[in-house]
Amino acid sequence: MTVATDTQLSIEQMLPPDDPSAWSDNDMEAVLSFSHRDYQPLQVQALRHRFEQLKDSVKALQKLAKRQGVSNVDSIADALPLFFDHRVYKSYPLAIIEQRDLAKLNAWLDRLTTHDLSKMSLEGLTTIDGWLGRLDEFGMLVGHSTGTTGKLSFIPRSRSELPAWERAYNWAQHATTCVDPTKEFIPTFFPGYRGGHHMMLKMLGLFGIPAAGGPEHYHTLYQGYISSDLSSLAGRMQSAEDRGELARLGLDPALLEAREALIEQGRRREQDMDAWFTKLIEEYRGKRVKIGGTAGDLIRTARTGIAKGLKPSFASDSFISTGGGLKGLKDPPDDWEAFVIDYFGVERVAAIYGMSEVMGIAPKCSHGHYHLPPWTLTVLLDADNNELPREGSQTGRFAAFDILAESYWGGFISGDRVTVHWEEDCPCGWKGPRVGPEISRFSELEGGDDKISCSGSVQAYNEFMEYVSQI
Repeated sequence: MTVATDTQLSIEQMLPPDDPSAWSDNDMEAVLSFSHRDYQPLQVQALRHRFEQLKDSVKALQKLAKRQGVSNVDSIADALPLFFDHRVYKSYPLAIIEQRDLAKLNAWLDRLTTHDLSKMSLEGLTTIDGWLGRLDEFGMLVGHSTGTTGKLSFIPRSRSELPAWERAYNWAQHATTCVDPTKEFIPTFFPGYRGGHHMMLKMLGLFGIPAAGGPEHYHTLYQGYISSDLSSLAGRMQSAEDRGELARLGLDPALLEAREALIEQGRRREQDMDAWFTKLIEEYRGKRVKIGGTAGDLIRTARTGIAKGLKPSFASDSFISTGGGLKGLKDPPDDWEAFVIDYFGVERVAAIYGMSEVMGIAPKCSHGHYHLPPWTLTVLLDADNNELPREGSQTGRFAAFDILAESYWGGFISGDRVTVHWEEDCPCGWKGPRVGPEISRFSELEGGDDKISCSGSVQAYNEFMEYVSQI
């Protein structure tokens, strides 16, 4: 490190490499003042600690390390052949989902966690929702992706990670909103569902409801929970229906009825939104509120309100909290942030960058960049999955090692194309590597097929993928 001894000790005390779960339990301003050049050696030590901790207890990691010939991790380069790409968390055969073979799905997930899922009873379970609920009761907190690729990714998080995960979430919220969600509670509007096992909804249930001051202050458009069963087969069901072959899938009639109810609800969304938002505008006139949702949620809400002549008049220090940017959003306003700020009459949009598979969340600064916290060891990859230099500005595939993950392997290669700025010269004054505002999906850039090259031995990684995909 290039800093003075007393600063070294301070950083080492705040980011102890032998206790990486404690890293997110830090003062926000102090963490944002640290240079990544000073804490990178501690990140590598924490990476080594996690590998030693998990290499014999996470079956998939053990298998990949053996196939790649990795027995020690002393650098980022050593660990990179062990990073799971985003296909790993959806590597189960789709037939398992279609047939609701929960025993096989459970056995597949068991390879990705230190928890012995064979000890969990599956008695009486017939749905993915039921399985995920049972996992919650068992001590897991498994969340899943949106399933835009046709399959859900299941991330094997557990209650082991909950304290560090909650601190990381609250830290990012504090950084981007200037509100400490553990001390100042702001009534919240979210134009979506009350909950579900989708990772965003899981996080809002765990952290967003307490930050609002309790369930009575957390207002959602729909009180129900989004079905993971429907999410898992949405694309396949639509495709089969388009071909007139929906009945051939042999799905549970109750699932088909739930799908019809969801479609009908979608037809009523505009009038439901009108009634819901009108009521909240009246109840919270002149009061400070937080308005949550994706960019798409916010734009649709604003457009509906404008069409209906509804104009909020919340307190001026109200704010919008969002994440995900404009990935996949069609026909947004030229300056969508200015559009929603003007409509809702709030001070600003507080945005974050994150993903289901990584607990670290990057708050967006006043100059439009997302600053990554120390507990996200950031790696940027070229087209062949080789690490790009940690200097200047580099554009490539975002990868990370999640230092907070303690019951599953934190090495992850995403499907996001980003630009990372390594020079810590952002005018906002925050340090750490930062991601620029232009974020896209390789699957969109490549016409729907994200062709990932494998780190280390291609054959070894392909053999590993065959292992994790077979039950």
